[in-house]
Amino acid sequence: MIFKTLALVMAVSAWTDAKPGYVWSFPSDHWAHDGYKTEWWYFTGQLDVDGKPRFGYQFTIFKVGLAEADTAPGSSWSTRTLLMGHAAVTDFKTGEHRFSEVLQRTTPFLAGFGVEPDKRIAWTRAAPGTDGTWELTLEPEGFAFAMTDMRQKFAMTLTTSLAKPIILEGAGGLSIKGKGEKAASLYYSETRLTTRGKVMLDGVTYDAAGESWMDKEFGSSLLGKDQMGWDWFSLQLADGRDLMLYMLRRADGTFDFASGTLVAKDGMARYIGRKDFTAAGDGEWMSPASGARYPAHWRVQVPFAAIDIEVTPISPAQENVSMLVPKMYYWEGAVRVSGSTGGRGFVELTGYGEGAKPAL
Repeated sequence: MIFKTLALVMAVSAWTDAKPGYVWSFPSDHWAHDGYKTEWWYFTGQLDVDGKPRFGYQFTIFKVGLAEADTAPGSSWSTRTLLMGHAAVTDFKTGEHRFSEVLQRTTPFLAGFGVEPDKRIAWTRAAPGTDGTWELTLEPEGFAFAMTDMRQKFAMTLTTSLAKPIILEGAGGLSIKGKGEKAASLYYSETRLTTRGKVMLDGVTYDAAGESWMDKEFGSSLLGKDQMGWDWFSLQLADGRDLMLYMLRRADGTFDFASGTLVAKDGMARYIGRKDFTAAGDGEWMSPASGARYPAHWRVQVPFAAIDIEVTPISPAQENVSMLVPKMYYWEGAVRVSGSTGGRGFVELTGYGEGAKPAL
């Protein structure tokens, strides 16, 4: 996510806080929101090739505020916003994980965020050494996105369509992250997206299809002083239900705040409180790149919903390590689900390792 080094360029100013009573309006809220320090569009999913599981992927656009929204730019080349893009693919056949990133100022010819009704929500020039752009657009059927990185020999172009309704995470879409009144985000999800497109690796293009999950959050203070990071689960269960859990972690490894949402097969969402579930990690995988030590397996239980499942990474080596921002690394990986029901999904682990706390 957006880590401590980026915080050094963020001005201390009167950002807009996420508060109760926000009036949602779709599709308008798919576009960027001025005034909030941090915003992201987060897509993860698993894709089949020739009817067999083959790829896990991530595509994320971050909007990072540098100065408050009412700061008037001096020219079209000055900026108060950065656009950061992260993309990754894990090849289930080989176990290889490949990561790509871009970081640009939102100025002409470099990067920008669209305004409704422009179908282009965000765009940026591709990574150095690659012609073209990364783009996130809203098409009549749903989100579409594309990225390319020739240095990594990796590209993807995917389109999505809703298989379940949009859900709001937390009461009225206000996702509480801690005890302070400002520790919150405005948050909605599309928990099942039918997904099709192409994935290119090492010059070979694959026709791929599967399911994705999209999270959209915006806010200005998402972590408390004592919180170091989070463990986040997005699980699409074989019985048709979807499960989101997040647990905010203190420096000593204990969990400070936790919550979640269970989405029924028909799309009805139910809030999950901290006392309603457990998600116990065990085992360990140590990254040779960052030295961070991550859990390697979880048992997740939600008793009221008769969920008792094992969550296992498809490959342990699914860490993203930035070459553009020092101390920016996190684990973002495709997982399998077994137990009371099967399924698949993604887990995200941030704030593991020295200096890796997200600067949110």
